[in-house]
Amino acid sequence: MAKSAKASMPPFGMGDKLGYMFGDFGNDFTFILSSSFMLKFYTDVMAIDAAVVGLLMMAARFIDAVTDVTMGQIVDRSKPTKDGKFKPWIKRMCGPVAIASFLIYQSAFANMAYGFKVFWMVITYILWGSIFYTSINIPYGSMASAVSPDPKHRAELSTWRTIGGTLAGLVIGVGTPMFAYVTVNGNTVLSGSRMTIIAGVFSVLAIVCYLICFKLVRERVEVPANNTKLNVGNMLKSLVTNRSLLGIIAAAIALLLAMLTMQGMAGYVFPNYYGNAAAQSMSSLTGSLAALLICAPLAVKLSTKFGKKELSVASCLASAVIFLICLIVHPQNPFVYVAFFTLAYVGLGFFNTVIWAMITDVIDDAEVRNGVREDGTIYSVYSFARKLGQALSAGLTGALLTMIGYSTATAFDPEVTERIFKLSCIAPIIGFGLVAVFLLLIYPLNKKRVEENVAELARRRK
Repeated sequence: MAKSAKASMPPFGMGDKLGYMFGDFGNDFTFILSSSFMLKFYTDVMAIDAAVVGLLMMAARFIDAVTDVTMGQIVDRSKPTKDGKFKPWIKRMCGPVAIASFLIYQSAFANMAYGFKVFWMVITYILWGSIFYTSINIPYGSMASAVSPDPKHRAELSTWRTIGGTLAGLVIGVGTPMFAYVTVNGNTVLSGSRMTIIAGVFSVLAIVCYLICFKLVRERVEVPANNTKLNVGNMLKSLVTNRSLLGIIAAAIALLLAMLTMQGMAGYVFPNYYGNAAAQSMSSLTGSLAALLICAPLAVKLSTKFGKKELSVASCLASAVIFLICLIVHPQNPFVYVAFFTLAYVGLGFFNTVIWAMITDVIDDAEVRNGVREDGTIYSVYSFARKLGQALSAGLTGALLTMIGYSTATAFDPEVTERIFKLSCIAPIIGFGLVAVFLLLIYPLNKKRVEENVAELARRRK
């Protein structure tokens, strides 16, 4: 990009924040749908064993280990265009990722042979998650550092990204149970044909959101192409010795274990244990509203005052304690469970709101230490870790459901549903506890060190 064009560019403002929000809105129209309903769809509609679905989600992450880092290298080595270095990928790939997501939920194949259904699930899931989602999410996430060099602006982008994801979660979590479930012989079950329609609508909305992001966001920091010769050994050595990256990766995996297990188990604990799909919609509504009304307004202020690491540790420990109390109290009323769910979501929300700004802190820290800026590569490794967390959550949830005897035949057996309730509490307790432990013991970027890195990079760029 020419410097004259950059000089005439409008300053960082609300357009960038809204545009970045719509980017994650688009991402999560397919990501949250997958994490919340794909397991349920393939177990209950397509009649595939939960363990098989979970195994696919974990196995696909081995592919992601290659595709994510490859995409990160492609982004780092690409040359800036008139639209920037990262934005063009959003426009290029929004259609393919939306179409691939829609193809996953084809209920018309429910009566096909078991082998065909597994084949269809594998192909469409890998196309969506390992190829197309990777090719749009990594440039989108890497773009934050090019929008503004100001740490406060980046924290605001992180907050607005979380708002976008929360709004998508609100639409999917509240709207989907209202329309996707039907009553059959007195039981609340998932409708396959309705899920296909819902997936199609969400895919169209995802494309719209991506295009709004492309239109509104501006890249102001020119990130030149990395033309150094690729040395895989040196790159891997740099990554595995990057303590801040390893710490945020470990915390991210634990976060997703907690968050996605909460979302995934909601599809079983509410309709199967409580027999109340409306409560599932209520939990998504109250959790999303809590994140929007409590976490989003306070996250930047609290993280600026206490530090992003410090805020995240305290909030995740609080969420673990809340689910422990829920396990002990064992509420019989579904809306009391919703209250516990919402309180825990507030703790999750603070970490989830600032985590994207923490990634830019990690990128800054690596540049201070190594003298090379690798936004795409570092973000791609982190993106892979998030997918790994997603897969571990789905794989663990699927395996545990199989271990407790869940199937379409035992879906409403009292012993099985009691075990479902316990799983819905125990998994988040472990996940939130691990987030706090990993941040405390591994992640080194406390408030003081982040401020030192920002000052050092400002000095170097004068």
